Amino acid sequence: MDRFAPGHATGILLYSAGIFFFALNDALGKWLVADYSVGQLLLLRTIGAVFVLAPLLWLHRPALIGGGQTGLKLARVACMAADTFAFYYSTLYLPLADVMTFYMAAPLLITAIAVPFLGEKVGIWRWSAILVGFVGVVIALKPTGAAVSMVSLIALFGSTMYAAGVTITRALKDTHWLQLVTWQFAGAGLTGLVTAPIGWVTPGPVDLMLLFLLGVVAVVCFILIVRALSNTPASVLAPFQYSSILWAAVMGWLVWGDVPTREIVIGNAIIVASGLFLFYRERRRGSDVADRIEPIP
Repeated sequence: MDRFAPGHATGILLYSAGIFFFALNDALGKWLVADYSVGQLLLLRTIGAVFVLAPLLWLHRPALIGGGQTGLKLARVACMAADTFAFYYSTLYLPLADVMTFYMAAPLLITAIAVPFLGEKVGIWRWSAILVGFVGVVIALKPTGAAVSMVSLIALFGSTMYAAGVTITRALKDTHWLQLVTWQFAGAGLTGLVTAPIGWVTPGPVDLMLLFLLGVVAVVCFILIVRALSNTPASVLAPFQYSSILWAAVMGWLVWGDVPTREIVIGNAIIVASGLFLFYRERRRGSDVADRIEPIP
């Protein structure tokens, strides 16, 4: 019997936890962007992130500059900043379900990019799990006619940038995770600083705290995702991106009292099944020699 690959299991668990915080970040961001510009949100979100990053940087004291692969690191910062801006901007004009449908194409893009760029081996079972999961997404979200518009191109662009950023993160798995996360938020903060004066609205104390909280949630999210990608092939983790639909449905029910529709229940059942199937396959087959790396410290 194949040996269980503990590194892959750890990466899957970290990534799944990161996706939970991703869904929380998306819901909170959607709430706030209705009253504040995207640039303002990015700027204040970055300030909130400092409250988490500063103690971590003091504790770990990683080198924030150097270590090689400068071009890839800059490309990752640009991709993640573009992804964040495009997501929040598109939610201003499209229903959240439509935006999430475009972003749920990311697992397909990640896997497609990982094959030539990272040299990962992606078999029929991984592709099948990703495609079945995407079918579940479409059933659950039921994208509206608004999904076919000029703004939809921005959402699709954001999804592509996210997929590229995740793939580059995997390529930078030997770079300290704090360096990656710190520069990612620096890039988003710089984008916000440049664009925030356009349509600035001074937030009240409660909204200011929520904007800072958005940064805290986002930091936790990306720390978990970066750590997962340092441990596990991107193509293995890609289908677990779909779990954000499940968390979105749960949060909608708990916070806004939205009762899940039949399509939501069926779609989420398909999504969860595809993820569990892939987890089971990875557990049974063990780690491919080409994918084996040292577990994260």
